Amino acid sequence: MADYQPPYSITPTILTRVAEVGELLGHWSEQAGRSSPLLRKENRIRTIQASLAIEHNSLTTEQVTAIMDGKRVLAPVKDIQEVRNAIQAYEKMPYWRSDHMPDLLAAHRLLMTGLVDTPGQLRKGNVGVYREKRLIHMAPPVHQLPRLMGDLLKWLHYTDAHPLIASSVFHYEFEFIHPFADGNGRMGRLWQTLILGEWRPELAWLPVETLIHHRQQEYYDVLGECDGASDCTAFVTFMLDIIISALAEGIAALRNDAIIMPVEMPVEMPVEMPVEMPVEMRLSLNATAQQILCIIAKCPSITMVRLAENLALNRRTVERNIKTLQDKGLLVREGPTKNGSWRVVI
Repeated sequence: MADYQPPYSITPTILTRVAEVGELLGHWSEQAGRSSPLLRKENRIRTIQASLAIEHNSLTTEQVTAIMDGKRVLAPVKDIQEVRNAIQAYEKMPYWRSDHMPDLLAAHRLLMTGLVDTPGQLRKGNVGVYREKRLIHMAPPVHQLPRLMGDLLKWLHYTDAHPLIASSVFHYEFEFIHPFADGNGRMGRLWQTLILGEWRPELAWLPVETLIHHRQQEYYDVLGECDGASDCTAFVTFMLDIIISALAEGIAALRNDAIIMPVEMPVEMPVEMPVEMPVEMRLSLNATAQQILCIIAKCPSITMVRLAENLALNRRTVERNIKTLQDKGLLVREGPTKNGSWRVVI
């Protein structure tokens, strides 16, 4: 059990907010499960752009999209590096444990490589947080870092607090401790998303950071309020409001989502398989393999490159799923490799 307990209270407002999130999550989960991979990619782009914009990164969502697609962008080198690092970090997120210090350090290393001298290492000196040259927070002394971070991660591991509450408490405590010389803001937001994603994987695609960016001054004000009160209850309430707003916007976007194929493709991706698939066969396939069959059934001449682009996956993942479908006898390649076509066999 953890001896350390972060200072916060469970208020009636917090309980109400948690219930609201639970109700919205039912709708979000139902729709997110059948949403377009392109929409999930768009949400990830919005998340990265917003989280970095809070740290004064100048790139737009269009520029972040271009970088994610491997295209060249005219922008400050530092801003481009931040985006590339963030893309790698969010892709790696499913492989990390939120209560594991080596994973926390590895995440910082990915986020801050090429931006600071010692990425992936706790700060070596004392630091303060400044806004417009005014000191607004003096972080705990450097010699206390190992104990403070150890206590916080141990608490996260053992706490029976609801993940919505625990993730928000961790976020605040992380910002208060300020364990790194730089990158603490983006790390705190990334780690709250990781904690939420461990609880409900579909929350990993919810662009919470976008709403924080829209309420950036309030975000800073609440952090300061909690510092003054030595209690993070107000921050928990604030983050629950942010999550509620993000879910409401996300649900509306999913309802309006028409699954769009690239312009060059002659058809739209169907929501359902155009041919009947036995239940046992459907259950034997992962979601990606089923989506590939949907696309190929309507567009037999599609290339691996187009499949990868439409599904927002790398080509290797698509090729692996194609091979699985071929091994199961559900997909056959006809004609030459370059100008041939696919045939779905069900």
